Amino acid sequence: MLRYLTAGESHGKGLIIIIDGVPSNLKIDEENLNCVLSERQKGYGRGGRQQIETDRVEILSGIRFGKTTGAPVSIFIKNRDYENWKSRMSISSIPQDINEFIVPRPGHADLSGGIRFNQRDLRNVLERASARETAARITAGAISKLILEEFNIQIFGYVINLAGISTQIDETLTIKQIIEMINKNHKKFNAYLRFPDSKKIPLIIKKIDNAMKKGDTVGGIVKIITEGVPAGLGDYTQWDKKLDGKIAMALMSLQAVKGVEFGAGFEYAKNYGSSIHDAIYFSKGKGYFRKTNNAGGIEGGVTNGSQIIVKAVIKPISTLRKGIDSVNINTKEKSRTVYERSDVCAVPAASVIAENLVAIEIVNALMEQIGCVELNLMKKNYENYLKYIKKY
Repeated sequence: MLRYLTAGESHGKGLIIIIDGVPSNLKIDEENLNCVLSERQKGYGRGGRQQIETDRVEILSGIRFGKTTGAPVSIFIKNRDYENWKSRMSISSIPQDINEFIVPRPGHADLSGGIRFNQRDLRNVLERASARETAARITAGAISKLILEEFNIQIFGYVINLAGISTQIDETLTIKQIIEMINKNHKKFNAYLRFPDSKKIPLIIKKIDNAMKKGDTVGGIVKIITEGVPAGLGDYTQWDKKLDGKIAMALMSLQAVKGVEFGAGFEYAKNYGSSIHDAIYFSKGKGYFRKTNNAGGIEGGVTNGSQIIVKAVIKPISTLRKGIDSVNINTKEKSRTVYERSDVCAVPAASVIAENLVAIEIVNALMEQIGCVELNLMKKNYENYLKYIKKY
Protein backbone atom coordinates (compact mmCIF):
# COMPACT_ATOMS: atom_id res chain seq x y z
CA MET A 1 0.00 0.00 0.00
CA LEU A 2 1.27 3.46 -0.91
CA ARG A 3 1.38 6.00 1.89
CA TYR A 4 2.73 9.49 1.56
CA LEU A 5 3.29 12.69 3.49
CA THR A 6 4.07 16.12 2.09
CA ALA A 7 5.72 19.11 3.74
CA GLY A 8 6.65 22.63 2.74
CA GLU A 9 5.13 26.05 2.16
CA SER A 10 4.08 27.90 -0.98
CA HIS A 11 6.94 30.42 -0.69
CA GLY A 12 9.30 28.39 1.49
CA LYS A 13 12.49 26.69 0.36
CA GLY A 14 10.59 23.92 -1.37
CA LEU A 15 8.27 20.94 -1.11
CA ILE A 16 9.06 17.46 0.16
CA ILE A 17 7.19 14.20 -0.27
CA ILE A 18 7.97 10.79 1.21
CA ILE A 19 6.23 7.87 -0.51
CA ASP A 20 6.24 4.55 1.33
CA GLY A 21 5.25 1.22 -0.18
CA VAL A 22 6.43 1.69 -3.78
CA PRO A 23 7.10 -1.81 -5.16
CA SER A 24 10.71 -2.63 -5.95
CA ASN A 25 12.16 -2.89 -9.47
CA LEU A 26 9.89 -0.23 -10.97
CA LYS A 27 11.75 1.82 -13.58
CA ILE A 28 11.61 5.53 -12.79
CA ASP A 29 13.36 8.35 -14.56
CA GLU A 30 13.24 11.87 -13.14
CA GLU A 31 11.85 13.09 -16.46
CA ASN A 32 8.78 10.86 -15.96
CA LEU A 33 7.95 12.95 -12.91
CA ASN A 34 9.05 16.28 -14.39
CA CYS A 35 6.64 15.83 -17.30
CA VAL A 36 3.71 15.55 -14.87
CA LEU A 37 4.91 18.64 -12.98
CA SER A 38 5.07 20.51 -16.27
CA GLU A 39 1.49 19.50 -17.14
CA ARG A 40 0.32 20.83 -13.78
CA GLN A 41 1.73 24.27 -14.58
CA LYS A 42 0.01 24.64 -17.94
CA GLY A 43 -3.36 26.14 -18.71
CA TYR A 44 -4.99 29.21 -20.19
CA GLY A 45 -5.61 31.72 -17.42
CA ARG A 46 -2.75 30.72 -15.12
CA GLY A 47 -1.05 33.43 -13.06
CA GLY A 48 2.43 34.88 -12.70
CA ARG A 49 3.72 32.12 -10.39
CA GLN A 50 3.90 29.76 -13.36
CA GLN A 51 6.27 32.18 -15.11
CA ILE A 52 8.64 32.02 -12.14
CA GLU A 53 8.62 28.33 -11.27
CA THR A 54 9.86 25.56 -13.52
CA ASP A 55 9.21 22.62 -11.26
CA ARG A 56 11.80 19.86 -11.26
CA VAL A 57 12.15 16.91 -8.92
CA GLU A 58 15.25 15.98 -7.01
CA ILE A 59 15.03 12.33 -5.98
CA LEU A 60 16.69 11.92 -2.59
CA SER A 61 16.17 8.24 -1.85
CA GLY A 62 14.49 4.97 -2.79
CA ILE A 63 15.78 4.77 -6.38
CA ARG A 64 19.13 3.34 -7.50
CA PHE A 65 20.33 2.89 -11.05
CA GLY A 66 16.91 3.90 -12.36
CA LYS A 67 14.85 1.39 -10.37
CA THR A 68 13.02 1.49 -7.05
CA THR A 69 14.60 -0.51 -4.26
CA GLY A 70 11.53 -1.03 -2.07
CA ALA A 71 12.68 1.67 0.34
CA PRO A 72 10.64 4.87 0.81
CA VAL A 73 11.01 7.26 -2.13
CA SER A 74 11.71 10.83 -1.05
CA ILE A 75 11.56 13.79 -3.41
CA PHE A 76 12.39 17.49 -3.13
CA ILE A 77 10.94 20.22 -5.37
CA LYS A 78 12.68 23.57 -5.05
CA ASN A 79 10.65 26.79 -4.90
CA ARG A 80 12.60 29.18 -7.10
CA ASP A 81 10.47 32.08 -5.89
CA TYR A 82 11.91 31.57 -2.40
CA GLU A 83 14.75 33.93 -3.32
CA ASN A 84 12.18 36.76 -3.31
CA TRP A 85 10.66 35.62 0.00
CA LYS A 86 13.72 34.78 2.13
CA SER A 87 13.11 37.57 4.62
CA ARG A 88 9.34 37.10 4.90
CA MET A 89 9.67 33.31 5.23
CA SER A 90 12.66 33.31 7.58
CA ILE A 91 12.79 30.33 9.95
CA SER A 92 14.35 32.35 12.78
CA SER A 93 14.69 36.14 12.57
CA ILE A 94 11.67 38.44 12.19
CA PRO A 95 12.22 41.26 9.64
CA GLN A 96 11.41 44.80 10.78
CA ASP A 97 9.31 45.54 7.72
CA ILE A 98 7.08 42.46 8.03
CA ASN A 99 3.49 43.00 6.90
CA GLU A 100 1.21 40.57 8.69
CA PHE A 101 -1.61 39.01 6.69
CA ILE A 102 -4.64 40.02 8.77
CA VAL A 103 -7.55 40.15 6.28
CA PRO A 104 -8.77 36.58 5.58
CA ARG A 105 -9.86 35.72 2.05
CA PRO A 106 -13.34 34.15 1.74
CA GLY A 107 -13.08 30.66 0.28
CA HIS A 108 -9.60 30.05 1.68
CA ALA A 109 -8.54 28.41 4.93
CA ASP A 110 -7.22 31.75 6.25
CA LEU A 111 -9.78 32.49 8.98
CA SER A 112 -10.75 28.95 9.97
CA GLY A 113 -7.11 27.84 9.96
CA GLY A 114 -6.06 30.88 11.99
CA ILE A 115 -8.66 30.01 14.61
CA ARG A 116 -7.65 26.35 14.70
CA PHE A 117 -3.92 26.96 15.21
CA ASN A 118 -4.17 30.33 17.00
CA GLN A 119 -2.25 32.23 14.32
CA ARG A 120 -2.60 36.01 14.16
CA ASP A 121 -0.51 36.31 11.00
CA LEU A 122 -2.63 34.36 8.53
CA ARG A 123 0.34 33.83 6.23
CA ASN A 124 1.18 30.91 8.52
CA VAL A 125 -2.07 29.33 7.31
CA LEU A 126 -2.16 30.26 3.64
CA GLU A 127 1.42 29.18 2.97
CA ARG A 128 0.60 25.57 3.80
CA ALA A 129 -3.04 25.51 2.68
CA SER A 130 -2.03 26.73 -0.80
CA ALA A 131 -2.58 24.50 -3.82
CA ARG A 132 1.17 24.79 -4.39
CA GLU A 133 1.31 21.69 -2.15
CA THR A 134 -0.15 19.61 -4.99
CA ALA A 135 3.15 19.85 -6.87
CA ALA A 136 4.49 17.38 -4.31
CA ARG A 137 1.40 15.18 -4.22
CA ILE A 138 1.23 14.55 -7.94
CA THR A 139 4.70 13.01 -7.92
CA ALA A 140 3.12 10.15 -5.94
CA GLY A 141 0.46 10.06 -8.64
CA ALA A 142 3.07 10.02 -11.40
CA ILE A 143 4.75 7.01 -9.81
CA SER A 144 1.34 5.36 -9.42
CA LYS A 145 0.64 5.88 -13.12
CA LEU A 146 3.94 4.17 -13.99
CA ILE A 147 2.81 1.19 -11.90
CA LEU A 148 -0.59 1.13 -13.63
CA GLU A 149 1.08 1.16 -17.06
CA GLU A 150 2.81 -2.11 -16.14
CA PHE A 151 -0.66 -3.63 -15.87
CA ASN A 152 -2.09 -1.95 -19.01
CA ILE A 153 -4.35 0.30 -16.97
CA GLN A 154 -4.77 3.80 -18.41
CA ILE A 155 -6.02 6.90 -16.62
CA PHE A 156 -6.72 10.41 -17.87
CA GLY A 157 -8.28 13.56 -16.48
CA TYR A 158 -9.70 16.38 -18.58
CA VAL A 159 -12.12 19.31 -18.47
CA ILE A 160 -15.80 18.84 -19.34
CA ASN A 161 -17.07 22.20 -18.11
CA LEU A 162 -15.20 25.48 -17.91
CA ALA A 163 -16.74 28.77 -16.81
CA GLY A 164 -20.19 27.20 -17.15
CA ILE A 165 -19.64 25.97 -20.73
CA SER A 166 -19.96 22.19 -21.09
CA THR A 167 -18.63 19.79 -23.69
CA GLN A 168 -21.11 17.81 -25.76
CA ILE A 169 -18.77 15.15 -27.10
CA ASP A 170 -19.73 11.47 -27.28
CA GLU A 171 -19.67 9.94 -23.77
CA THR A 172 -18.44 6.60 -25.15
CA LEU A 173 -15.12 7.91 -26.49
CA THR A 174 -11.94 6.18 -25.32
CA ILE A 175 -9.07 7.90 -23.52
CA LYS A 176 -6.98 7.74 -26.68
CA GLN A 177 -9.69 9.46 -28.73
CA ILE A 178 -10.17 12.19 -26.12
CA ILE A 179 -6.44 12.90 -25.92
CA GLU A 180 -6.25 13.18 -29.71
CA MET A 181 -9.08 15.74 -29.68
CA ILE A 182 -7.47 17.76 -26.90
CA ASN A 183 -4.07 17.84 -28.61
CA LYS A 184 -5.68 18.91 -31.88
CA ASN A 185 -7.54 21.74 -30.12
CA HIS A 186 -4.41 22.90 -28.34
CA LYS A 187 -2.60 23.29 -31.65
CA LYS A 188 -5.57 24.98 -33.30
CA PHE A 189 -6.33 27.56 -30.60
CA ASN A 190 -2.92 27.79 -28.90
CA ALA A 191 -4.74 27.66 -25.56
CA TYR A 192 -4.09 24.74 -23.24
CA LEU A 193 -7.51 23.87 -21.80
CA ARG A 194 -7.62 20.04 -21.78
CA PHE A 195 -11.08 20.49 -23.26
CA PRO A 196 -12.11 18.18 -26.15
CA ASP A 197 -15.01 20.12 -27.69
CA SER A 198 -13.53 22.46 -30.33
CA LYS A 199 -16.86 24.22 -30.96
CA LYS A 200 -17.00 25.56 -27.39
CA ILE A 201 -13.37 26.67 -26.97
CA PRO A 202 -13.76 30.20 -28.43
CA LEU A 203 -16.57 30.86 -25.92
CA ILE A 204 -14.43 29.57 -23.05
CA ILE A 205 -11.46 31.72 -24.02
CA LYS A 206 -13.75 34.75 -24.17
CA LYS A 207 -15.14 34.06 -20.68
CA ILE A 208 -11.67 33.61 -19.20
CA ASP A 209 -10.50 36.84 -20.86
CA ASN A 210 -13.53 38.71 -19.51
CA ALA A 211 -12.89 37.38 -16.01
CA MET A 212 -9.28 38.48 -16.30
CA LYS A 213 -10.31 42.02 -17.28
CA LYS A 214 -12.77 42.24 -14.39
CA GLY A 215 -10.29 40.90 -11.82
CA ASP A 216 -12.46 37.83 -11.32
CA THR A 217 -12.00 34.04 -11.55
CA VAL A 218 -13.80 31.03 -13.07
CA GLY A 219 -14.31 27.38 -12.13
CA GLY A 220 -15.44 24.22 -13.88
CA ILE A 221 -15.79 20.44 -13.80
CA VAL A 222 -13.12 17.82 -14.43
CA LYS A 223 -13.64 14.20 -15.39
CA ILE A 224 -11.28 11.30 -14.76
CA ILE A 225 -11.56 8.07 -16.74
CA THR A 226 -9.70 4.86 -15.91
CA GLU A 227 -9.63 2.04 -18.48
CA GLY A 228 -8.51 -1.56 -18.12
CA VAL A 229 -9.36 -1.95 -14.43
CA PRO A 230 -10.53 -5.51 -13.70
CA ALA A 231 -13.55 -6.34 -11.57
CA GLY A 232 -13.06 -7.01 -7.89
CA LEU A 233 -10.81 -4.15 -6.74
CA GLY A 234 -11.96 -2.43 -3.58
CA ASP A 235 -13.96 -3.79 -0.66
CA TYR A 236 -17.56 -3.60 0.56
CA THR A 237 -17.01 -5.18 3.99
CA GLN A 238 -16.19 -1.96 5.88
CA TRP A 239 -17.16 1.65 5.17
CA ASP A 240 -13.56 2.87 4.99
CA LYS A 241 -12.47 0.16 2.54
CA LYS A 242 -14.80 1.15 -0.31
CA LEU A 243 -12.87 2.27 -3.38
CA ASP A 244 -15.30 5.00 -4.41
CA GLY A 245 -15.12 6.34 -0.86
CA LYS A 246 -11.33 6.48 -1.04
CA ILE A 247 -11.36 8.15 -4.45
CA ALA A 248 -13.94 10.69 -3.27
CA MET A 249 -11.80 11.51 -0.24
CA ALA A 250 -8.69 11.92 -2.42
CA LEU A 251 -10.51 14.30 -4.77
CA MET A 252 -12.17 16.27 -1.98
CA SER A 253 -8.72 16.80 -0.48
CA LEU A 254 -7.73 18.71 -3.61
CA GLN A 255 -7.87 22.45 -3.00
CA ALA A 256 -10.94 24.07 -4.67
CA VAL A 257 -12.94 20.82 -5.12
CA LYS A 258 -16.47 21.19 -3.70
CA GLY A 259 -18.24 18.11 -5.03
CA VAL A 260 -17.62 14.62 -6.47
CA GLU A 261 -19.84 12.22 -8.41
CA PHE A 262 -19.39 8.79 -10.00
CA GLY A 263 -20.93 7.86 -13.32
CA ALA A 264 -24.41 9.36 -13.63
CA GLY A 265 -23.99 10.86 -10.16
CA PHE A 266 -26.77 13.28 -9.24
CA GLU A 267 -28.74 12.22 -12.34
CA TYR A 268 -29.80 9.16 -10.33
CA ALA A 269 -32.22 11.41 -8.47
CA LYS A 270 -34.18 12.08 -11.67
CA ASN A 271 -34.69 8.48 -12.78
CA TYR A 272 -36.46 5.26 -11.86
CA GLY A 273 -34.15 2.45 -10.80
CA SER A 274 -35.31 0.34 -13.73
CA SER A 275 -34.07 2.94 -16.21
CA ILE A 276 -30.67 3.80 -14.74
CA HIS A 277 -29.10 0.70 -13.18
CA ASP A 278 -26.62 -1.04 -15.49
CA ALA A 279 -28.05 -4.39 -16.61
CA ILE A 280 -25.64 -7.35 -16.56
CA TYR A 281 -25.02 -9.55 -19.63
CA PHE A 282 -22.73 -12.48 -20.41
CA SER A 283 -21.09 -13.90 -23.51
CA LYS A 284 -18.28 -16.42 -23.97
CA GLY A 285 -16.13 -13.83 -25.71
CA LYS A 286 -16.63 -10.90 -23.31
CA GLY A 287 -17.56 -12.65 -20.12
CA TYR A 288 -19.71 -10.42 -17.89
CA PHE A 289 -20.37 -6.99 -19.37
CA ARG A 290 -22.67 -3.95 -19.27
CA LYS A 291 -24.13 -1.92 -22.11
CA THR A 292 -24.29 1.19 -19.93
CA ASN A 293 -22.03 2.56 -17.20
CA ASN A 294 -24.17 4.80 -15.03
CA ALA A 295 -22.47 3.37 -11.92
CA GLY A 296 -19.14 4.74 -13.11
CA GLY A 297 -17.45 1.35 -12.88
CA ILE A 298 -17.92 0.88 -9.13
CA GLU A 299 -20.75 -0.92 -7.32
CA GLY A 300 -20.80 -1.42 -3.55
CA GLY A 301 -17.31 0.04 -3.30
CA VAL A 302 -15.88 -2.57 -5.70
CA THR A 303 -14.93 -2.26 -9.38
CA ASN A 304 -17.20 -4.09 -11.83
CA GLY A 305 -14.88 -4.16 -14.87
CA SER A 306 -16.29 -1.09 -16.63
CA GLN A 307 -14.46 2.21 -17.01
CA ILE A 308 -14.11 4.04 -13.71
CA ILE A 309 -15.67 7.45 -14.31
CA VAL A 310 -15.58 10.17 -11.67
CA LYS A 311 -16.17 13.92 -11.87
CA ALA A 312 -15.22 16.76 -9.55
CA VAL A 313 -16.41 20.36 -9.51
CA ILE A 314 -13.74 23.04 -9.13
CA LYS A 315 -14.84 26.32 -7.55
CA PRO A 316 -13.59 29.64 -8.94
CA ILE A 317 -10.26 30.53 -7.31
CA SER A 318 -10.83 32.46 -4.09
CA THR A 319 -8.06 35.06 -4.54
CA LEU A 320 -9.58 37.83 -6.66
CA ARG A 321 -7.71 40.84 -8.00
CA LYS A 322 -10.75 43.04 -7.37
CA GLY A 323 -11.05 41.72 -3.81
CA ILE A 324 -13.98 40.53 -1.68
CA ASP A 325 -15.51 41.93 1.49
CA SER A 326 -13.88 40.62 4.64
CA VAL A 327 -12.90 41.68 8.17
CA ASN A 328 -9.59 42.79 9.68
CA ILE A 329 -9.04 40.20 12.45
CA ASN A 330 -7.24 42.75 14.65
CA THR A 331 -9.58 45.76 14.40
CA LYS A 332 -12.71 43.76 13.47
CA GLU A 333 -13.45 46.47 10.89
CA LYS A 334 -14.79 45.80 7.41
CA SER A 335 -11.96 45.41 4.87
CA ARG A 336 -11.33 44.28 1.32
CA THR A 337 -9.06 41.32 0.73
CA VAL A 338 -5.53 42.07 -0.43
CA TYR A 339 -4.40 40.67 -3.78
CA GLU A 340 -0.87 39.34 -4.21
CA ARG A 341 -0.90 36.95 -7.14
CA SER A 342 -3.28 34.29 -8.39
CA ASP A 343 -4.66 32.39 -11.36
CA VAL A 344 -7.84 33.40 -13.15
CA CYS A 345 -8.48 29.79 -14.16
CA ALA A 346 -6.79 26.64 -12.86
CA VAL A 347 -9.33 24.04 -14.00
CA PRO A 348 -7.06 22.39 -16.63
CA ALA A 349 -4.34 22.06 -13.98
CA ALA A 350 -6.91 20.63 -11.57
CA SER A 351 -7.73 17.90 -14.08
CA VAL A 352 -4.06 16.88 -14.14
CA ILE A 353 -3.85 16.80 -10.35
CA ALA A 354 -7.16 14.91 -10.03
CA GLU A 355 -5.97 12.30 -12.51
CA ASN A 356 -2.89 11.63 -10.40
CA LEU A 357 -4.78 11.51 -7.11
CA VAL A 358 -7.17 8.90 -8.52
CA ALA A 359 -4.20 6.89 -9.82
CA ILE A 360 -2.86 6.54 -6.27
CA GLU A 361 -6.13 5.03 -5.05
CA ILE A 362 -6.38 2.63 -8.02
CA VAL A 363 -2.83 1.41 -7.35
CA ASN A 364 -3.62 0.85 -3.68
CA ALA A 365 -6.71 -1.18 -4.55
CA LEU A 366 -4.68 -3.21 -7.06
CA MET A 367 -1.89 -3.91 -4.56
CA GLU A 368 -4.37 -4.94 -1.89
CA GLN A 369 -5.97 -7.44 -4.27
CA ILE A 370 -2.87 -9.06 -5.77
CA GLY A 371 -0.35 -8.51 -2.96
CA CYS A 372 3.46 -8.42 -3.20
CA VAL A 373 5.97 -5.60 -2.89
CA GLU A 374 8.03 -6.55 -5.95
CA LEU A 375 6.88 -5.62 -9.44
CA ASN A 376 7.55 -8.91 -11.27
CA LEU A 377 5.77 -10.95 -8.60
CA MET A 378 2.87 -8.51 -8.77
CA LYS A 379 2.63 -9.15 -12.52
CA LYS A 380 2.52 -12.92 -12.06
CA ASN A 381 -0.18 -12.61 -9.44
CA TYR A 382 -2.11 -10.26 -11.70
CA GLU A 383 -2.04 -12.75 -14.58
CA ASN A 384 -3.47 -15.41 -12.30
CA TYR A 385 -6.11 -12.99 -11.05
CA LEU A 386 -7.24 -12.21 -14.62
CA LYS A 387 -7.49 -15.95 -15.33
CA TYR A 388 -9.61 -16.35 -12.22
CA ILE A 389 -12.00 -13.57 -13.35
CA LYS A 390 -12.33 -15.13 -16.80
CA LYS A 391 -13.37 -18.47 -15.31
CA TYR A 392 -15.77 -17.02 -12.73
